[in-house]
Amino acid sequence: MAKSNPYAPRQWQPHEKPTLPGSPSTPIHPTKKRIAFGLVGLLISLTGALSNALVTANLTNLQGTFGAYSNEIAWLPAVYVMGNISINLLLVKFRQQFGLRIFTEAFLLLYVLVAFFHLFVNDLSSAIIVRTAHGMVAAALSSLGIYYQIQAWPAKHRLKALAIGISVSQLAIPLARLFSSELLQLEEWRGLYLFELGLAMMAMGCVLMLKLPPSDRNKVFEKMDFVTFILMAPGMALLCGVLSLGRIEWWFSTPWLGICLALALVLIVSAVVIEHNRKNPLINTRWLGSGAVIRLGIVMIMLRVVLAEQNSGAIGFLQQVGLLNDQMHGLALAIIAGVLLGITASALTLKPAHFSWPIVTSLLIMMIASFIDSHSNPLTRPQNMYLSQFLLGFSSVFFMAPAMLMGVGRVVTQPKNLVSFVVLFGMSQNLGGLIGSAILGTFQVWREKYHSSLLGDQLSLLDPNVTDRLSQYSALFNSQLGDSTLLSAQAVSQLQTISTLQANVLAWNDTYLLTAGLAFCTLIWVLYRLIYQRIITRRQQQRDAAAAQTIPATSASMEKQ
Repeated sequence: MAKSNPYAPRQWQPHEKPTLPGSPSTPIHPTKKRIAFGLVGLLISLTGALSNALVTANLTNLQGTFGAYSNEIAWLPAVYVMGNISINLLLVKFRQQFGLRIFTEAFLLLYVLVAFFHLFVNDLSSAIIVRTAHGMVAAALSSLGIYYQIQAWPAKHRLKALAIGISVSQLAIPLARLFSSELLQLEEWRGLYLFELGLAMMAMGCVLMLKLPPSDRNKVFEKMDFVTFILMAPGMALLCGVLSLGRIEWWFSTPWLGICLALALVLIVSAVVIEHNRKNPLINTRWLGSGAVIRLGIVMIMLRVVLAEQNSGAIGFLQQVGLLNDQMHGLALAIIAGVLLGITASALTLKPAHFSWPIVTSLLIMMIASFIDSHSNPLTRPQNMYLSQFLLGFSSVFFMAPAMLMGVGRVVTQPKNLVSFVVLFGMSQNLGGLIGSAILGTFQVWREKYHSSLLGDQLSLLDPNVTDRLSQYSALFNSQLGDSTLLSAQAVSQLQTISTLQANVLAWNDTYLLTAGLAFCTLIWVLYRLIYQRIITRRQQQRDAAAAQTIPATSASMEKQ
């Protein structure tokens, strides 16, 4: 008996036809099954996102566990992004050629195995390898969660499904800060990975019980796709490493950063040149190089740079003044509330004709939130940042669905550009976050040195305020130190510590003002483009109306003749 051709086109009902190649069909499900699809989609999205969030939120604890320096432990989130951004090059075509069921089951099984073997990691090198694998698998889970959400909603509410599926992963980091301390008490870092393994096994069980509908399959892989991947993947990985470690190792004093950056540029440019000259490219460089796509990519990257203020800015500031995750539960709840409200608002207000305005609103809110944070002082505590971080949590998801749908709208008419758009969206989110952390971290260090030099110049023993403060510190340690020389040295050291703390606070305030300025500049540019497009559209409409009036008049004159 002859085997059926898996690549033969299927006969779909009009309401079942997949929107894009590699996406599932959309049959009509009963209400209970829709609810199940929605819950499984939420579980899958959070499972993939929490993989990195649990590590990011507990780098300090993991540093002590592995006995690593700060520049060594920073490789854990860096390699996760390396794996995540690299594998996106092939995932779309993998779904299109091998089908969704193999895609979902294979990658979830791989995720469970990676999480299981993570329990046996005993050193930093092994942990880095496992985190890279996690990054690759989590890239598959993010799209899988979106597909499950699409099944949960009827056709007229499908935009709401996309808004939820795209945005729910933003809950991961505040959730990780909320309960990860308790997990660490189980068996240090293994507590985190036991929880991660449990989530992965639950997700796999749910997917095996509730399978996605089938999709079309096509032979899409070409040999040159793997040549591009072999060049682009290590190039992007090296670039991610430079962005992640640059501000820690310092940009201009570490030779290997320059070598990695040069190699990354050579590899990426080589891949782009190959793709530019292919008949059926994996990455359509001409489409990515069009003005509309470049502008969309820049806006998405700038949004991510500004949003780095939440994790690198506010959390970094509070850690600078000595607070731990246990003392920031209220702040995490405020961020979660903002994200949930943002998801709800995005789902309820999404309109295809107005995708740009949620981006404008998000930029305005980011600017206000950063300006509020710029008035921090050494006594600022999490409760003083609830409002600003709530606003940032809201804006971090309010723009995501419209920004992605603006790109998807261009892909629906040109399905071959789907891989290119996925690469664009993934790079803007992952690289944008890394670029934002690199810019804000570098700027904060630079401003701290500046403020430290100014404060140091003012700390003179000729200043009565300085001598009075030294006297107070001496009295504070008088009962502990009997030697006058040691007492004086301790007082001076305490004054220097306070001065450094104050310099860091001033530097963080400057950083918040920087993010507010970046949000303002991006907002002005977006508004300019919207107004310009509206003027162009209005002029075109006037020309069309004039042309429509000219044609009847010409016809009438010809009839008279």
